[in-house]
Amino acid sequence: MPHHSQEHASDELIRTTVTGMIDSLMASLPEPKTLTSEEKRGIIARYTAVLEGNFIYWMTATLLAVKAEDARPILLDNLFEEVRDAHPAMLRRFAIAANAFPGEADAMAVNKEMNDMRVFLGKLSPVQSLASMAFFEGYIQKFMPYLAELATERGSSDMEYTDVHGVCDIAHTDGLFNALSIESEMNPPGADQDLLEGVNLLDTLMRRVVFYKN
Repeated sequence: MPHHSQEHASDELIRTTVTGMIDSLMASLPEPKTLTSEEKRGIIARYTAVLEGNFIYWMTATLLAVKAEDARPILLDNLFEEVRDAHPAMLRRFAIAANAFPGEADAMAVNKEMNDMRVFLGKLSPVQSLASMAFFEGYIQKFMPYLAELATERGSSDMEYTDVHGVCDIAHTDGLFNALSIESEMNPPGADQDLLEGVNLLDTLMRRVVFYKN
């Protein structure tokens, strides 16, 4: 029993740490009014370059990594919603409406950090992967009003993507933390494993999206 409470404590610590990292990243965002139109375009374009082709792939990689049967439906529900509602198509429309569809330079700006994340998820480390996706969902949910403001200032009125993700990702984030608790109880990570390895990679990637300068 003490082992169980210790695991629970570490789950809570991960959640607290991840939430703190999301808040720190949000607090560092530049005020949209201080950005040039091109800087606003760049943030939307780099975000789209990362999310459109990777989110479902990364969540699928996490599903493949997870061993606890009770954690799998949480990930499957998330993936089902992404695919059924064609969220990548929604994001593409959003970027095009803001005249911010990514070009080669936008994709290459985040290329290294994006591939670092792909390689990490290829390790199929369940608890670390779940922590990463919880960070990602939590950050995206809080980032949506900011992204919508950038698009509005670019003259866009297509906010379906930001409206949907500003709401549904709250439940998704809670679900992923719940899955993390289930997985870590059944399949505790080794003492030598860095539980925040993927979270740190994503934090670096998301900072690259916002702060990259040509």
